[in-house]
Amino acid sequence: MSDRRLIGLAAGLLCVCGINAAGYAAGAVKPAVPNFSSIDRPWVAIEAQEYLPPASGIGPVTYDHAHPIMVSNPNLKPWVVDALKKANDELLAGKLRWTSRANCMPAGVPQFLLYAGGAESIYMMQTPKEILMIHQANNETRHIYMDVPHSAHPSPSWYGESVGHFDGDELVVDTIGLNDRTFVDDRYSVPHTTQLHVIERFKLLDEGRILQVTFTVEDPGAFNAPWSAVVRYQHGRAPVTLFEEPCAENNNENMSSFVHSPVATKADF
Repeated sequence: MSDRRLIGLAAGLLCVCGINAAGYAAGAVKPAVPNFSSIDRPWVAIEAQEYLPPASGIGPVTYDHAHPIMVSNPNLKPWVVDALKKANDELLAGKLRWTSRANCMPAGVPQFLLYAGGAESIYMMQTPKEILMIHQANNETRHIYMDVPHSAHPSPSWYGESVGHFDGDELVVDTIGLNDRTFVDDRYSVPHTTQLHVIERFKLLDEGRILQVTFTVEDPGAFNAPWSAVVRYQHGRAPVTLFEEPCAENNNENMSSFVHSPVATKADF
């Protein structure tokens, strides 16, 4: 079944179930495991486009306050530092730099977590066997398979292979098998390798009004040590139904800077 059809199924199932803003079915007792479903009240990032530092330990790439355009982080491998320097030099020279979202490209993990900012949202559908995370723009979809082991050798892909389980009141998601065509942070164009391994811990706070995701990134090919960050969400101010919103079809190459979208040479009919 395609992701587009799954989106319609998600909306239909959750409307029937009557999931409320706190994540629980109307009139139901709080379940033994938290319910992150949010089709009628999607999650919107509180700090849009920004990873928050962890309570302790190594944090994400950030900027030097004395020179905001230059990225600095001693945890980066030399080739990553060179890549960031090149990107910054091009930006200082006046070259426009578009994010993966602006280019209608998949976000990857953990960058997907930052896609829910501004006018965009993340919807979630939860079943015992699978959890879907659907981003409003281009309906990018992550599949989290519950209580199963990883494949022995997953083929690298945009969103990799995510398996999850509940640890008390937290949803723990382990993702491997990611390709190296995305950035871990679009703001600074931080690259990674196919060794990227991401562990996320999702937790509902304030009686289900706040969703906090604490994650750890491990990639010995790009970083000297694992690092962690936090992203927080709140429900949108008003109910918004998930709708189909294709991106690539609307890519008009503004200022000739976008990635070329595929165009058919002749009509199919």
